[in-house]
Amino acid sequence: MYLLNELLLSIPLVLYAAFRIWKLFSRPLYKAIFTAVFALVVLGFPVSEILSHRSSAAWTRTLMRVGYDMLPLLLYVVLIVILSDLMIGFLRLLKVLSRDAVRKPGFRKARLAFYLIAPIVIVLAGIWNFGHLRYHNYAIEIPRRSSEITRLKIAFASDFHLGEQTGEGFMSRFVDKINALDADIVLIGGDVLEGDRRDEALTKFETEFRRIKAKYGVFGAPGNHDRFGGLRTEFFEKSGIRLLQDEVVKIDGAFYLAGRKDAGRGGGNRKPIADLLRDTPDDLPLIVLDHRPTDLEAVSRTRADVQLSGHTHHGQLFPVNFIADRQYELSWGHLKKRETNFFVTSGIQVWGPRVRTIGWSEIMVIDVALRDVK
Repeated sequence: MYLLNELLLSIPLVLYAAFRIWKLFSRPLYKAIFTAVFALVVLGFPVSEILSHRSSAAWTRTLMRVGYDMLPLLLYVVLIVILSDLMIGFLRLLKVLSRDAVRKPGFRKARLAFYLIAPIVIVLAGIWNFGHLRYHNYAIEIPRRSSEITRLKIAFASDFHLGEQTGEGFMSRFVDKINALDADIVLIGGDVLEGDRRDEALTKFETEFRRIKAKYGVFGAPGNHDRFGGLRTEFFEKSGIRLLQDEVVKIDGAFYLAGRKDAGRGGGNRKPIADLLRDTPDDLPLIVLDHRPTDLEAVSRTRADVQLSGHTHHGQLFPVNFIADRQYELSWGHLKKRETNFFVTSGIQVWGPRVRTIGWSEIMVIDVALRDVK
């Protein structure tokens, strides 16, 4: 199961946090109730992962959603307890707090309330943040070469993770927001489906995707979650999304668009970027779609003007974003490296917990000005 090893490795910290909270309860009954509830919180995520692969009953879907949310709740319980203990220890070292003050019933009750309430507030705020889809706007200039156009408006979205946990009406709201942009082209950066889940009723998702209106159409590249259980190419066809897998297409004499296979394990024999672009003429701007932002140096040495990626979710949960920042040269936002503009979105949705405490659910809107090079 995904993240199971990480959860097991964190057990010492989890037990430490549980013990510190347990000690603050004054009555044996309250201690017993807390122990039972905390055990359910710890088991929430692994149980949800098991159910996600086995059952599709309505009650299990509700249980799965609650269980997944227990993971960020557990994260913030542990962080808050440890950081609070460090802060109290530091204040005691400075003699701002005395040992007797820390032991007073009022201080203990306030500390207990903070340990129990703060993580819940953070997770609820993360749920609210996750559910509010926003635009994020950028403007760049690239060489026009012999293109017939001088401006290009790109709407870019990635990491839908559509499946049983997708909220009712989400896709309809997404398509309405996309169509309101009047974009020239809509690009999809992968992880559209939770591919290893059971065959949900995908027809509603296909129908919504087909409502997207764009001058040049809708194109996509596959992500790692799309491949789980086998890439469902028929879904993309029925959705009106042209899936590009290590191929380059010419779009109406305006620009070239290249889509790459996913770089992860099981992604097949992906072509090096230089090989993929070798036979592409140098007469038009070139845009690249690649699910993971892992090949920036090599791409920057080609003539690609723009590359669009997703996958990272920008860490999704603070402070996991710092790990993502170390893992990827660009985990979110815009970076110009040599003459290539790289964009990485934090995604439309997220995998697992419907909680986002860093970044936001976004559609990237990129206004490209095509200029004549002097």
